[in-house]
Amino acid sequence: MKESAIEARLVKMVRERGGLCYKFVSPSNPGVPDRIVITPDGRSIYVELKTEIGRLATIQRWQLDEMRKRGADVRVLKGLEEVKAFVREVMPDEVSTA
Repeated sequence: MKESAIEARLVKMVRERGGLCYKFVSPSNPGVPDRIVITPDGRSIYVELKTEIGRLATIQRWQLDEMRKRGADVRVLKGLEEVKAFVREVMPDEVSTA
């Protein structure tokens, strides 16, 4: 499954549960995570998506580490199964069949 399809499924599952799933674009800051997920209770989580065999680039690892040093909840999700598990974890009210 392509990364874009995995990302589309994440957006759909989060929105179905009342969350927000914004595309994260930060000009002049390459390597930031793909998405910012905001749960219905206001929790913010930065999500980098990869295919099952995808790898982080050096700049991505650096950006994620810098965010984590400052207390950000940053996740790297590989493949659709990890996306489903993430959504169940952070928004456990319903189980997705998406």
